Amino acid sequence: METTPVLSGPRTAGPAPEADLVAVPFGPGPTLPAVPWAELPVPADALLAQYEAKGEPGEVVETTAPRDGGLRRVLLYGVGDGSPGALRRAGAAVARRARRRASLSVVVPTVEGATAPLVEGALLASYSFTIGDGRAGKPVREIVFVGGDERELRRGEALARATALARDLVNTPASVKTPAWLADRAVEVAAGAGLDVRVWAGPELDEFGGIRAVGQGSVNPPRLVRLSYTPENPRAHVVLAGKGITFDSGGLSLKPTEGMKTMKTDMAGGAAVIAAMSALADFEVPVRVTGLVACAENSISGSAQRPGDVIRQYGGRTVEVLNTDAEGRLVLADALAYADAELDPDVVIDVATLTGAAKIALGPAIAALYSTDEELAAGLAGAGEATGERLWRMPLVDDYRAMLDSDVADLANVDRAMSGSAGSILAALFLREFAGGRPWAHLDIAGPARAGSDEGEITKGGTGFGVRLLLRYLTA
Repeated sequence: METTPVLSGPRTAGPAPEADLVAVPFGPGPTLPAVPWAELPVPADALLAQYEAKGEPGEVVETTAPRDGGLRRVLLYGVGDGSPGALRRAGAAVARRARRRASLSVVVPTVEGATAPLVEGALLASYSFTIGDGRAGKPVREIVFVGGDERELRRGEALARATALARDLVNTPASVKTPAWLADRAVEVAAGAGLDVRVWAGPELDEFGGIRAVGQGSVNPPRLVRLSYTPENPRAHVVLAGKGITFDSGGLSLKPTEGMKTMKTDMAGGAAVIAAMSALADFEVPVRVTGLVACAENSISGSAQRPGDVIRQYGGRTVEVLNTDAEGRLVLADALAYADAELDPDVVIDVATLTGAAKIALGPAIAALYSTDEELAAGLAGAGEATGERLWRMPLVDDYRAMLDSDVADLANVDRAMSGSAGSILAALFLREFAGGRPWAHLDIAGPARAGSDEGEITKGGTGFGVRLLLRYLTA
């Protein structure tokens, strides 16, 4: 099991002598920097012209240069317009070309603010999660960044490591990742990051009817985790609530086999919350942040909840469960109601792989954003653009609220007509009922939380989506 490689640098002199691969930037505007140890056998302009290289981000031209009587591989990598997105893509391309190598030296472009996104892209593209030793294509073991800004390098490293933590949590098989396991990992993160932590289990969860109902069919009982970060003189209090369904069979409203294959990742929202909390001190976040992760396994047994059951959420509101596969909103409703009643936050944000409808609407690269507050929505959307974790604002259609009315309870967990339409909007409207009228945002990350292939800094499997945008928003 491997995550990001060892990080060194930045350095102002040449690369480590043992580095067997050197990467030098070029682009439509910037020329190649003067690096004596990367002298090429032919003029750089002629080489790039031969390959018809345009300097686009992700473009790599490979050549060789003299090295101590031998040869060294040199990668000329395009940086495009030098924007953060282009630099992340450039770093990712270089790191992937260095797979199975012992070391890589990367010359940082002379573009303001280049270091952090370049580091971020290189490290995230080097992420690997394996169980066993037989997999080919292992990442480069060490990356040295030559030049650049030390503080920005550490910032890029911190973002990458937090995202890698979320990916590790998401990619861990459900045979290991029980609710108790996930709660234990959160406790470990709290110890390492200086956070306060509390875990509810067993009878302590009696008031949390949604979490209990979803978890009651599994031999692995549920948990609720609270992580707390309090800086000096906090400007505000933000609550992050994450869905922590460690495996989702759909319950008695059983998913098809194909739909279950990726359901070890159904706790990606909870992973994003835990990972973001792990890095708050690194970024000197100026607000108080409380992270809530509602952990349960949605399984099948004689004790599983049934369609038609009525449960009592935290705070007393009753819900008719018409579909047990709409379970994420039940555990999040408890977390939101608890936050409203006990934590008095200024802002509440929940993150969840909540609906397939969001993925159908927006595809695999963009998450759905719902919010009751314009400033909050704008801040999150801006953070998503800056980090490459894009959000699209979706409507909270009040006329649809009546579709969640129940004949026997305060509301139903899905459209009582079971029409199958507006699924993502209805899920958001359900959650809004428990936010207490506070500034609230819901991020439905069902599409971008997992990837089927490598692309840029994204790696196949859990992507860690949401970690970087949350840290950006909280820092700002």
